Amino acid sequence: MIRLFIFIALATSSLSVFATEELADVENISQFTSLIRWSGVFFSSIVIAATWLLLKFINSMVVSVGGQFVQYRMLLQKLQSFLQFFIYMSAGILVFMMSFRINDQILTLIGGTLAVSVGFALKDLAASFIAGMTVMVDRPFQVGDRVTFEGNYGDIITIGLRSVRMRTLNDDIITIPNNKFLNEVTVSGNYGALDMQVVIPFYIGMEEDISLARDLIQEAASSSRYIHLPKPVVVLVKQTITDNYLAIQLTCKAYVVDTGFEKLFETDITLRVMKEFKKHGINPPQIAIRNG
Repeated sequence: MIRLFIFIALATSSLSVFATEELADVENISQFTSLIRWSGVFFSSIVIAATWLLLKFINSMVVSVGGQFVQYRMLLQKLQSFLQFFIYMSAGILVFMMSFRINDQILTLIGGTLAVSVGFALKDLAASFIAGMTVMVDRPFQVGDRVTFEGNYGDIITIGLRSVRMRTLNDDIITIPNNKFLNEVTVSGNYGALDMQVVIPFYIGMEEDISLARDLIQEAASSSRYIHLPKPVVVLVKQTITDNYLAIQLTCKAYVVDTGFEKLFETDITLRVMKEFKKHGINPPQIAIRNG
């Protein structure tokens, strides 16, 4: 009998707690619904539809006018971006004002949401700012350096407090947040100097005249119009296997007079060496390993 009373008491308390939670949920829902202007929700849907149509119209106008007047296309696209942002903000504020009754609860909700959003945004901004100061003090690279970072290769054109801009050899502009440089390896090819070492590999067969090939590469590099002669030209030799070819690799290491001429320097040396190899009968490697 005592156990029965205990069971009934526990069940009664559980039901009372459950009922209290249900009533609290119902009360919260009713409070939330009381803040909504249902007539305003209908007009808000009309505003949203009108905004969508307006944006579609603006986009079609920019495409049409930009196609006819190509010289103004970039300007029109910039104006379109600014106008879209203004329309989005205006429509959002208007829909919010029409759909909700503004009171202390709504203002508290808005303030909390904005505080959290701004906090998250400022966290990344502060990290990039501190990293920018670190980059400027530590100087892992400088403006004008030709660097390699996360597979991107090009020249550093600006170092800002938030980001670094790099111009690749394909003339693309890459924006990199400063905090990326704190944990990743950055390779600088010239580190403030105008000249830079360029490494160019060549491959010949095992039976070819290695000494002659080495001399031809040395001469081709030394006579290039882009060579920086105050620094030495070095040709290294080693035996290697490349794509099933047993070959002699000759690596030319020479300095270009200006980093901007890197690819022209590489092309000039390669064309000269290939011409001399053909002239002296120096052949490429022959296949030595065949797949099963």
